[in-house]
Amino acid sequence: MKAERDILTKVDHPFVVQLRYSFQTKYRLYLVLDFINGGHLFFQLYHQGLFREELARIYTAEIVSAVAHLHANGIMHRDLKPENILLDADGHAMLTDFGVAKEFDENTRSNSMCGTVEYMAPEIVQGRGHDKAADWWSVGVLLFEMLTGKPPFVGGNRDKIQQKIVKEKIKLPTYLSSEVHSMLKGLLHKEAGRRLGSGPGGSDEIKNHKWFKSVNWKRLEARQIEPSFRPNVAGKTCIANFDECWTNMPVLDSPVASPVAANSNFVGFSYVRPAPFLQKPSPLG
Repeated sequence: MKAERDILTKVDHPFVVQLRYSFQTKYRLYLVLDFINGGHLFFQLYHQGLFREELARIYTAEIVSAVAHLHANGIMHRDLKPENILLDADGHAMLTDFGVAKEFDENTRSNSMCGTVEYMAPEIVQGRGHDKAADWWSVGVLLFEMLTGKPPFVGGNRDKIQQKIVKEKIKLPTYLSSEVHSMLKGLLHKEAGRRLGSGPGGSDEIKNHKWFKSVNWKRLEARQIEPSFRPNVAGKTCIANFDECWTNMPVLDSPVASPVAANSNFVGFSYVRPAPFLQKPSPLG
């Protein structure tokens, strides 16, 4: 949790859920983040089945912008999936859940087996070590799922899914445009070093792709491009866009083994977002 807190303090982006405060009591640690109540992308995708290409383009552009910001700050997310993308009241995508995120430098690779299997890059599945290119694979899986209603590699169990990720060629529906075919093939390249976004141009390779030719990135990052879908949000405390399995869940503190105050790893855990950030309007309005 300390690692997640440290990462969140370094992130300031219009499409990333922001940490407002962190604090600790004698026995527990707490993170206070913005409440984004348009629901999970997964929730909306489940109810709509799939998204039109134009809506998927805007969501993907916002996610690419957020991931590019993370990478520029030396952070890999490593668990990009629809459940970790929220929609705010205006319909913008907001990246959340940095529980397995990791700080990195350009000269090192991580060997952790982490993330959700359907969204894992081949190099993670094979334990060959991974870098930020693994995030771009996950963005490709997200895009595929938004356009088709399911991830590109599914199976009866974890082992079968992993085998397909490593060995099976992606099957692209014919109803998708040639431009998005090209984007998906680039993001879902099984060789990390040849994957779109992994070259010397980094995220600009993705932003400059022909599928994004209609996107004005400055306007996008200023939140001036409105997605065609806007969640039905009745107010700042509305929870209608979340599945009842979450909203009916009892609020319970996690068990503790020893006082956190006695652990030197948590010294300096408390945090308040600097004043310039606090002057920005919340995504809740």
